[in-house]
Amino acid sequence: MFESKLPNLSVSIFSQMSGLANQHSAINLSQGFPEFDAPELLKNQLNFYVQQGVNQYSPSSGVPRLQQQIANLVSRKYAAKIDAVEQVTVTSGATEALFVAIQTIVRPDDEVIVFDPAYDSYQPAIELAGGKTVHIALHAPDYAIDWQTVRSAVSKNTRAIIINTPHNPSGKILKHHDINALKSLVSDHDLYVISDEVYEHITFDGDKHLSMLCDEQLREKSFVISSFGKTFHSTGWKMGYCIAPAPLATEFRKIHQYVTFSSFTPAQYALADMLEQQGEHVDALSNFYQQKRDLLAQHLSDSRFTILPSQGTYFLLLDYSKVSDLNDVDFCHWLVEQAGVAAIPLSVFYKQPSNDKVIRLCFAKNDETLIEAAQILCQL
Repeated sequence: MFESKLPNLSVSIFSQMSGLANQHSAINLSQGFPEFDAPELLKNQLNFYVQQGVNQYSPSSGVPRLQQQIANLVSRKYAAKIDAVEQVTVTSGATEALFVAIQTIVRPDDEVIVFDPAYDSYQPAIELAGGKTVHIALHAPDYAIDWQTVRSAVSKNTRAIIINTPHNPSGKILKHHDINALKSLVSDHDLYVISDEVYEHITFDGDKHLSMLCDEQLREKSFVISSFGKTFHSTGWKMGYCIAPAPLATEFRKIHQYVTFSSFTPAQYALADMLEQQGEHVDALSNFYQQKRDLLAQHLSDSRFTILPSQGTYFLLLDYSKVSDLNDVDFCHWLVEQAGVAAIPLSVFYKQPSNDKVIRLCFAKNDETLIEAAQILCQL
């Protein structure tokens, strides 16, 4: 009889809720993808390179011009000097980069600390590497990390900590005191950091994203993972990258070459052009998405939902405890089936399901969609 390597996994909550949204013709604020299209320059350049015949394998670590543009972006945004050739690896989306980074450093019986609610790809990748996931739960309304709890969770087997900032699904960003506490842990216990920074350019209210690349000590112990899909509204392209110190990048590439070998070649050239010619797109993302966050919040202000702070990402959390006594999974099913709005329950991102009555909405949608959804939610 066949024995599953991941017996406890089923279809992801994102696929479930998007499927229900389609089935019930509901407004889909569940799965985190933009309703609007990628920039015209990016699409035009992709077509240009396809027509030019740039359709074969690229170097496994990435097209050199794109690697250099990434290094330039890091220098501009974080004042960090990165060796494009030695440290930047282009991947088939951030999920591949996360998987490869985990396989690179996690050995059988190693422990990796993650913070719940956690992105659902972390634990399966850790288990496939033979490791154990150590979950530390964060809770509404602030989802703050208690670093003393983290320190108590570190054991002789702890190998790494996975950081996600800005955090999906809570919208929380790490502050300077978090970075200092993390740095102390890494130094005291010789830990690695896998830093999921896919929403790095989407922070609000003047707050700056604190990348692991900003700190020299953390930079030397970290895999920093980013997403072009989030930055350029092109999630279907599955293009991302990982930045790591040269010795770690070398080991990362050994595994990457046997996962995808190389990523979509014409897209790499198009992305290099986009970064070179329209770098201001990156700088405008925070204001662009803050307007959408504020629009949705404004139109929900007369609802019975309690709006939790969103400091980054394109997600907004709502406490529905004044609306329903249902648990969050049942409430989301009721919401899509009866009200016509699809959301994501937060408890599915926990090892031990949280009792917080909180759901996640994606506001990477057209204004008309957000207003229509809010009008429905205000009637509940």
